[in-house]
Amino acid sequence: MSYQSLIGKPAPAITLDNYDGQSFTFTPGEKEVPTALFFYPASGSYGCTKQACQFRDAIAEKDTFGPGKVQIIGISPDPVAKQKAFVEKEKLTYPVLSDVKKEVFKAYGIGKGMLGMVAVARVTFIIDKKGIVRDALDATMNYGAHSKFVEKWLNRLQTEDEAKAETPTTPATENSPATATTTAEAPKPQ
Repeated sequence: MSYQSLIGKPAPAITLDNYDGQSFTFTPGEKEVPTALFFYPASGSYGCTKQACQFRDAIAEKDTFGPGKVQIIGISPDPVAKQKAFVEKEKLTYPVLSDVKKEVFKAYGIGKGMLGMVAVARVTFIIDKKGIVRDALDATMNYGAHSKFVEKWLNRLQTEDEAKAETPTTPATENSPATATTTAEAPKPQ
């Protein structure tokens, strides 16, 4: 399975240890906000540090990444102790999960990166508020592209939500069953 085969489908649920050693469960769609789920090769490496910090900074500085607008989750195959040191050193403000057995990497179809030269590829998924994978970016060398990719998708999802909110609903006609039922069940004015 390739990560691309998930696009348009419900995202797999995740339960892994967070950097603090506590079990963390991500149930797609549960919080009803979009999720940026980013997989990366190694905590503390140059590119991975830059990528993780770009997400941290976006949360702090950009309205698009503000509270209640997106859930950011990072995942690497590093053990919890390494994740904890990484999160504390870089002051990361979101879950950073440990997938030592690479079970979630497999569930999301992520293999090796850079033609097999890197143990795992750097892939970011955007999952909408209903839990559907909308898109994925595989850019192992271009760590800087990931937060920009997420920001573009968050803007697009917000635009979609606004368009849905502005679409008027079609009123029921007098002869429709919905109107008859509603009228019959409504209390009579006194």
